[in-house]
Amino acid sequence: MTTNMKIGMAQIDPTVGDVEGNLEKIRAACVKAAAEGCDLVVGSELVISGYPPEDLVMKPIFLDAIEEAVGRLAEGTAGGPALLIGAPWRIDGQARNAALLLEGGAVAALSAKHHLPNYGVFDEVRVFAPGPLPEPLEFRGKKLGVMVCEDMWRQGPAAALKENGADILIVINGSPFETDKLDERLSFARERVEETGLGLVYVNQVGGQDELVFDGASFVLGPDGGMRARLAPFAEDFLALDFSDAEGVLDCAPGPVAEGGDGNPAIYQAMVLGLRDYVNKNFFPGVLIGLSGGIDSALSAVVAVDALGPERVHCVMMPSPYTSRDSLEDAAALAEALGIRLDSIGIEPAMAAFDEMLKDAFVGHGKDTTEENIQARSRGITLMALSNKFGHMVLSTGNKSEMSVGYATLYGDMCGGYSVLKDVYKTTVFALSRWRNQERPAGALGPAGAVMPERIITKPPSAELKPGQTDQDSLPPYDVLDDILHRLIEGDMAIADIVAGGHDRDTVMRVWRMVNIAEYKRRQAPPGVKITRRSFGRDRRYPITNSFTGALARDHDGGRD
Repeated sequence: MTTNMKIGMAQIDPTVGDVEGNLEKIRAACVKAAAEGCDLVVGSELVISGYPPEDLVMKPIFLDAIEEAVGRLAEGTAGGPALLIGAPWRIDGQARNAALLLEGGAVAALSAKHHLPNYGVFDEVRVFAPGPLPEPLEFRGKKLGVMVCEDMWRQGPAAALKENGADILIVINGSPFETDKLDERLSFARERVEETGLGLVYVNQVGGQDELVFDGASFVLGPDGGMRARLAPFAEDFLALDFSDAEGVLDCAPGPVAEGGDGNPAIYQAMVLGLRDYVNKNFFPGVLIGLSGGIDSALSAVVAVDALGPERVHCVMMPSPYTSRDSLEDAAALAEALGIRLDSIGIEPAMAAFDEMLKDAFVGHGKDTTEENIQARSRGITLMALSNKFGHMVLSTGNKSEMSVGYATLYGDMCGGYSVLKDVYKTTVFALSRWRNQERPAGALGPAGAVMPERIITKPPSAELKPGQTDQDSLPPYDVLDDILHRLIEGDMAIADIVAGGHDRDTVMRVWRMVNIAEYKRRQAPPGVKITRRSFGRDRRYPITNSFTGALARDHDGGRD
């Protein structure tokens, strides 16, 4: 009976649907594992297909391709380490989210995910059938207690594995980043260790997939719950560890423990990784940003440079008669600090053209937000024209505070293919900007030092669509607004409880109304990096036509259309 085992943890950034590309990444990990004498290489959940594959699982041709690829991958285990990987797999004619043990040139054993998540961004019940409670997989004289992601987060599977003689728990995961998620993962993992008395190997996916960012940070816990090793967050990584039999269970000596990544540094790294993978995996040559001289577009540009490098970031200043000299100077200073191209295309001719075109239709009506929105839409048209001509993807720059209350212009500043600030509140935008001026994160392609001019951070935010305009003309102060929004959206708190927390009732009601009536705008917003527990999209689903709030919304004073 084998009493020692060397396990390689392969933290891979797969691309959904790129079966061949994902295979190559797994093979590269196997080469490393073989060089280090590993017996077993562990990959993440559905690493063959990329996670989440969503409705691709419903296509038989896709599952055929997965099965054929797994067969070829298994052949390589005849003369090398065994593999434990995740893949969609048909069992009794139904697709399962499975962990496959490839050994000796074949699929030696498998275990299907028992608990299918059906909340938040997850809807696996839609495409997968659940498996039974897992049983240990026999491997070289030991019993591997394999669980697939959600099975670790709930009671039942770990206990069943222990009852059937498992020597160690191995969890393959596709767990997306959220603020405070790292601590939650560790908490559940330690619960399973305490429940079973077994050590635990946790291998998580890394990389961006549409709105989701997977932060990696795979780890190993000993039977005592202590941290034995942790891989890097927000980066591909590989680690081989020697396990030995200690009083009937497998344990390993302490290895390297990377910093887990939390707070503002983790949020920033998630934004960088999410944008980098979205642009690269969708084969865009770069991004195009409307630079206004304000903090949102400035932070978006800094993130883009850190993700893609300055040569792939093209910024355009689109001044109007209301654009301040400060904004022109600040945008130029930012572009110089980042080393990016900045062009200037004034929108005054477009404003004049629309005034002339609409003057007969608008007879008898004074100027109002309509003319303000025409400015924003002129900028949107300009950016989309440049995108169409040169191929760069437009990066929209609105933040979560604005999107929550509808303080954004449809087909104007909401134009774009992706948004790194979509799930980032304005107060966090300020905090991230200050942090980036002090720190350059690992792997960033932008310059070190203070990249954002201080005046961009300190001046009052403004859309600059009319003389003397500031955001606070239409919205509560951002510290007040963001606290109310966090309680409404992430906390799902009742109005009375928010008021009891120290907020003015009229202000809370006004914000609540604005959030509700802006749902139609949010449905038309581009995808963006998920940061919080309740990002707009699959995390939070409210009807656009909603009579429950209709009566209260009749007297709303919402933001820009």
